[in-house]
Amino acid sequence: MNFLKAEWRKLAIINYEINPQVLLPYLPGGTELDFYKGKCYVSLVGFMFLNTKLLGIPVPFHRNFEEVNLRFYVKKKENGIWKRGVVFIKEIVPKPALSLVANAVYKENYHTMPMKNQMEKGEEELLIRYSWKDKNWYSIQIMAENVTKPMEENSEFEFITEHYFGFTKKENTTSEYEVCHPKWEWYTVKEYQLEVDFQKIYGNNFECLNHQLPLSIMLAEGSEIQVKTKKYIH
Repeated sequence: MNFLKAEWRKLAIINYEINPQVLLPYLPGGTELDFYKGKCYVSLVGFMFLNTKLLGIPVPFHRNFEEVNLRFYVKKKENGIWKRGVVFIKEIVPKPALSLVANAVYKENYHTMPMKNQMEKGEEELLIRYSWKDKNWYSIQIMAENVTKPMEENSEFEFITEHYFGFTKKENTTSEYEVCHPKWEWYTVKEYQLEVDFQKIYGNNFECLNHQLPLSIMLAEGSEIQVKTKKYIH
């Protein structure tokens, strides 16, 4: 059953390498960390949630909004097949009702903060900016070439975007839900700006990210998505 239908568009993705030991306390039971070429990734992702429908019904004043999340990558073996998914450290959205529903239904770690976005499309360039406010304003900004390219097999971009399950840890319980979408195209990033304090927003375990450069910067076009109803697995 589809719990949610929407579009995820213009996904700005900032990827870091992190010590796997940092993520173990957040790892849901039944899953293990997923690596790309021996590296453990954590990603800061900003994007637009558009045309949102819950159980097929548009929610007034909650159809289009920004989200910024910090996530890492896991996998779970089921019937001899690997399910690849993500675990969210924190998801930031601009409206309290969104956090309320997501936390109640999916047991995700949603938080409400003031947010805004900026989109500028030129003939050759595309500017995307997502901002959110705790005590201070933080932001992700990417300037890219305004032309999409197809996903390359076995690429870093494929690894980051082809994790189709969400796993959540709530005390000793693990739940799983599936996100369905086609393969995404990507834009060539020309430059980026990042203003964030990982320690203040995500806690002391992620203070290390304040002192290192990203492994990579990506901008995905995104697509329509469907989120299926969760199930308990552990």
